[in-house]
Amino acid sequence: MDGTDIVTRDKLVADLKLVVTDAEELLKITAGQAGDRVAAVRDKVQRGLEQAKVKLVALEDKAIEQTKATAHATDAYVHENPWKAVGIAAGAGFLFGLLMARR
Repeated sequence: MDGTDIVTRDKLVADLKLVVTDAEELLKITAGQAGDRVAAVRDKVQRGLEQAKVKLVALEDKAIEQTKATAHATDAYVHENPWKAVGIAAGAGFLFGLLMARR
């Protein structure tokens, strides 16, 4: 898994949270509406929101678990190969400096 997967997943989680919040607000606004059809649609939306919240929590938990696993693997690599890690960090810093100097 690369960094773009994590960024994409984080963006998806943020977007889903926004959709859930908007849907909950819509349910609150339409709470005074009468009619069997409106009530049925509200119930269906409410069930969908509850399921989405459960899936969202599971997705967040998985993302946190994978991030922690990646951090532990990186930590272990750095402890096993300190000079390689220093070299990689120096090279990345050098490349970042070159890119920033072009601006």
